[in-house]
Amino acid sequence: MNGSPSLSRLDKHGPVGLVHVDAHSDTNDLMFGERVTHGTPFRRAVEEGLLDCKRVVQIGLRGPGYTANDFDWPEKQGFRLVMAHECWHKSLEPLMAEVRQQMGNGPVYISFDIDGLDPAFAPGTGTPEVGGLTVMQGLEIVRGCRGMNIVGGDLVEVSPPYDTTGTTALTGANLLFEMLCVLPGVHYSS
Repeated sequence: MNGSPSLSRLDKHGPVGLVHVDAHSDTNDLMFGERVTHGTPFRRAVEEGLLDCKRVVQIGLRGPGYTANDFDWPEKQGFRLVMAHECWHKSLEPLMAEVRQQMGNGPVYISFDIDGLDPAFAPGTGTPEVGGLTVMQGLEIVRGCRGMNIVGGDLVEVSPPYDTTGTTALTGANLLFEMLCVLPGVHYSS
């Protein structure tokens, strides 16, 4: 045991499930020649044994990507990919019922990249992709995690220099509040 943070989390929870909202899969091997970037974390997490690949769902994926096979690698690992166009014009409550079943009672991490939302709702990010989720769908996803064994979460890629109106920061803060409300043992009615 070398005391690294990932190993101590692995000892505590074992491999975790992942609910990942993003325009991009973040599973590249290299990005701009680097192994550790904002486009590679879930490839590294799989390599370190941190993810239970059969309990990983990525929601809102779209855009041209960085390589031609951006979505091939995660599918080969067993990830469930939900493309953004599969979410258009509908509620995501039924999807989240399926995701709760997929996650079971095991530990789950929520990762919400703000570019999972359409830039009409969250323009303040460095990697905007049109055709994304609505804010209401983002709320449905996070609220749909209620009852899961959530052990952690994050909201990433809000960029203040691009967020001239503050809309993205406000949306991100509200999504983080919603994440806190779905933690086990938290009872809040919104």
